[in-house]
Amino acid sequence: MDIEIRDLHFSYESGVQALAGVSLTTGRGETVALVGHNGSGKSTLVKHLNGLLRPDAGEVLIDGKPTADLRVAQIARRVALLFQNPDNQICKGTVWEETVFGPKNLGYPEEKIRDLASDSLAALGLTEMRDRNPHDLGFSERKRLAIASILAMNTEAVVLDEPTAGLDSGEIKLLEAVLRGLRDHGRTVLVISHDMDFVAENMTRAICLGQGRKQYDGGLPGLFGDPALLKRCGLVLPQTVQVGSRLGLSPDRLTPEAVAAGLSEKRPSPSGDHPATSP
Repeated sequence: MDIEIRDLHFSYESGVQALAGVSLTTGRGETVALVGHNGSGKSTLVKHLNGLLRPDAGEVLIDGKPTADLRVAQIARRVALLFQNPDNQICKGTVWEETVFGPKNLGYPEEKIRDLASDSLAALGLTEMRDRNPHDLGFSERKRLAIASILAMNTEAVVLDEPTAGLDSGEIKLLEAVLRGLRDHGRTVLVISHDMDFVAENMTRAICLGQGRKQYDGGLPGLFGDPALLKRCGLVLPQTVQVGSRLGLSPDRLTPEAVAAGLSEKRPSPSGDHPATSP
């Protein structure tokens, strides 16, 4: 699904200008990180993507249709948004009821609803908790439930606000598998994150906001290879890029696997300067 933002301006009633002329596009199957300082306008921007906020000026288009012409319920069929705090999203009495709430409201048939909810809970490791009260769960479990409820809506675009916050390494691995599945099915994924290791390993593009304006839009090597830009955006290098940089590798060595491959390339052959050859 294509999302286009054209010269978006937005100010809150307090007078704070959160967005000042932001333009960007995302396409089908893209995995895009939205990064920058707290207060740079990231959460404000993504709330425009599902109609929770409406522009003061400029426009947001979903597959060419301005959101100004669409009801929130219509946009929800195309774009699902995960809030940073799961407690701002969870509203039902059991894990199962929470997970089926979204697809029910979107009008899916009962069998489809059951399949979507079951698959989503399984993907986030929550199947055994389906009858539990969400408010009896720990924070990371509630976070995974909120992600599962978004996943169950089966939308063409998924927007996640700080999805790794509060998750341990095993839970992040579950989330990464979910993102791979979305990407493989051609879904558009936009993720707000301060976790640069997660960004480096799972995203293909970064958009940096600062003071309500776009500071960068491009590939991750361009972001991680520009110290001045990183400082301006309040970001730190991922651990893999830090290791790679000490080894003299380029910033495109983003994942642990890529760094390991770089190490192998630099490691001398056991027999000396030249690899062994068959007689």
